[in-house]
Amino acid sequence: MPERSEEKGKLTGRHVLIMVLAFFGVMIAANVIFIRAAVESFPGVAEDKSYLEGLKYNDTLAERAAQAELGWTAEVAEVAREGEEGRIVVRFAKDETALSSLAVDGVLKRPASADADQPLAFKALGEGLYEADVVVFAPGAWDMALRAENSLGETLDVEARIIAP
Repeated sequence: MPERSEEKGKLTGRHVLIMVLAFFGVMIAANVIFIRAAVESFPGVAEDKSYLEGLKYNDTLAERAAQAELGWTAEVAEVAREGEEGRIVVRFAKDETALSSLAVDGVLKRPASADADQPLAFKALGEGLYEADVVVFAPGAWDMALRAENSLGETLDVEARIIAP
């Protein structure tokens, strides 16, 4: 009667094949899960008409130069959050003099997603301060884009990253 106990613990080619296939199967499954999550979470499009925007880039540079000649400055004076809502206060000035009678509007965006974009309507508080109420203001980073215009049609475009507490 042959001894089978020695053959029972012996590593064979079949065992090695099963281990190699299991290893690569786990690796491929993990890669598929991560690739699928990455593709579903970011559509890959940052600008809908990027080519047309690129063609107008010289116009954008000229507009920025004209805005710089105005000498206007803008700074975020206050960011406050209470529950799901909040408010943003922005100060506009020209040569340290507060700018009043501006029409200010803009949009608040999440940097990684367009799903949370919301318009901002600013109202004047006086002394160059303008306030906008934010309906949904979750904690974290937000990108704010504003346009301020005076009665002469002069405009200032402002982009700022703000952090909601």
